[in-house]
Amino acid sequence: MEAFIIIAIIAALMAGAVLGYVMGSRGKREIAQSGERQREDLKEAYRQQIEAIRQMNSEQVKSQLALIREQMQTTSERVLKQRQAELGMRNREQVEKIIDPLQKSLKDMQEALDKTKEQQAEALTRLDETIKINMQKSQAIGETADRLTRALTGEVKVQGNFGELKLKQLLEDLELKEGEQFDTQETLRDKSGKGLKGDDGKGMIPDFILHFPNNRHVVVDSKMSLTDYERYMNAEDGSPEKSGYLKAHIDSVRTQVKRLAKKDYTKFLPKGYNRLNFAIMYVPIDGALNLALLNDATLWREAYDEGVMILGPQTMYMNLRVLEMMWTQVRQLKNQQAMMDAANTVIDRVQDFGMRFTDIEQSMQDTVRKMEKLKITTAGSGPSIITAARNLLKAGAMENKKKKPVEDIGSSMFIEEQVEN
Repeated sequence: MEAFIIIAIIAALMAGAVLGYVMGSRGKREIAQSGERQREDLKEAYRQQIEAIRQMNSEQVKSQLALIREQMQTTSERVLKQRQAELGMRNREQVEKIIDPLQKSLKDMQEALDKTKEQQAEALTRLDETIKINMQKSQAIGETADRLTRALTGEVKVQGNFGELKLKQLLEDLELKEGEQFDTQETLRDKSGKGLKGDDGKGMIPDFILHFPNNRHVVVDSKMSLTDYERYMNAEDGSPEKSGYLKAHIDSVRTQVKRLAKKDYTKFLPKGYNRLNFAIMYVPIDGALNLALLNDATLWREAYDEGVMILGPQTMYMNLRVLEMMWTQVRQLKNQQAMMDAANTVIDRVQDFGMRFTDIEQSMQDTVRKMEKLKITTAGSGPSIITAARNLLKAGAMENKKKKPVEDIGSSMFIEEQVEN
């Protein structure tokens, strides 16, 4: 009985264990199935959240990429247009500042060269013609003067006027300008402006004042001694009268020299004149002057020692020719100076051009450097906008199919640079 009870108990225990095991296995399966469902639900929720985040990021990336492209394009175009406009305006201004004065300087220099050539050619032609003409006129003057001698021996005043007339004609034949190269009948005045008078009470009025370059001036007074000269020419050769008329003629010339020396015109020339230490006594008839000089060898030296040079038509012509040539040389020197000034201006403008060209070149180099920096920000490789855009595309950003692909933008923007490299 006890054994039966024990067996019954053992059987009961075993049945309970089996029943417990069966019940435990069923609970575990239900729990496992519930956990699997929860994991699937959680996984679906996570997937939906990730998709939502991805969609949101994609829209943001597209927006940012579009904004970056627009800003990059706008900035590049604005910078390029601004620099092009600035460079264009600056280049035009710089070139105009250089070219305009340079063209004017070249034009002035060309005009000065042409003028000098023309003046030199005219001067040479005029010199040849004038020498021939004036030699003929000088000879004609001498012949005419001899023919007029008898008509002029009557009055001293007529003789003086004749000498002045012939000298002025000679000046005009040489194309010397009154008021520039010579003056006639100019009254000499003191410091107060009052007209000066000589010992004879007459005004100090020289017939001519010749103006040389460098502010040098010479007084010329015309003197005639024809009365005794005419008598000498008409007297019988070898007669005492002829010798007497010759002496009287020489004395007359010497007297005229002393009168001119005594007036001392040079001393009273206007203030500012560079005075030469002699005056010229002009005798308009070579025959009368030569007769006196040939028969009294001391006459010319005596006159020179007293500050008087005696000149006839031929010697006066040569001296006036020197005067005319000196003024021609002065004009040519002025033209040459004008040419040198124009040349100096050209050199100066060329130097300005070089300096401004360097400035423009430097400005262009600065622009190129800025463009290089801009290229770096938009390069197809490295830390650039293009690289960033590519990375965004890889992360899921979407391109606008209607526009040029980012990959092509990166390669086409720098094709020129790649070719050069």
